[in-house]
Amino acid sequence: MTSYKCQEIDGLDIFYRDAGHPNNPAIVLFHGFPSSSHMFNNLLNKLEDRFHLIAPDYPGFGNSDAPEPDHFEYTFD
Repeated sequence: MTSYKCQEIDGLDIFYRDAGHPNNPAIVLFHGFPSSSHMFNNLLNKLEDRFHLIAPDYPGFGNSDAPEPDHFEYTFD
């Protein structure tokens, strides 16, 4: 069963999906751009019996808070 959680990191609430038993080997699933952890729903259901799965939403994506524009610098080359 997948749980939906948030963790405050540097003043932002970061959303993540958590599935499987914490004593199982862990796998962290990072989504692509632009996307969210929602893309892993089917995979979480298939692997949760064997692994502890964590799928966060990057800041500004999915259900995570977005940083203020003056605190987040990025470029596309």
